[in-house]
Amino acid sequence: MQSRTLVQPAQLVVRFGLGTAFLSAVADRFGLWGPAGTPGVAWGDFLHFTMYTRDITWFMPALLTPLLAWMATIGETLFGVLLLLGYRTRETALGAGGLLLTFALSMTVSSPGLHGVFTYSVLSAAGAALLLATVPDPAWSFDALVRKSDPAA
Repeated sequence: MQSRTLVQPAQLVVRFGLGTAFLSAVADRFGLWGPAGTPGVAWGDFLHFTMYTRDITWFMPALLTPLLAWMATIGETLFGVLLLLGYRTRETALGAGGLLLTFALSMTVSSPGLHGVFTYSVLSAAGAALLLATVPDPAWSFDALVRKSDPAA
């Protein structure tokens, strides 16, 4: 039996952790953490992120690479903001989990072994997102405010 005293703070930590991780990755690809080559910076600009996107989607037509890079960026921005707000948490968490599993699969087929998937905790994040989708009553969220103000909910 789950303890409600642990589920509510845990879902908040998962929402905050995933939301900030998504937004941090987006900030990196726009140079907000520093330029390419700076220690701790993965991309530093959108060009380097697009080249990385090409590396992990080599099996797709190259013409689609910019579209895929932008789709990932828009998805990560949207999921990051919605997770932080706790808006449509179940649907957002399912989408985030799907996006993370897609990243994990692309990383796996594009490089030898699962090293990158494990090093960047992509499966852990995907699992956390999917578990978050099972929380029936996310507290400290926009969803909770709407539910509280709607007597029919």
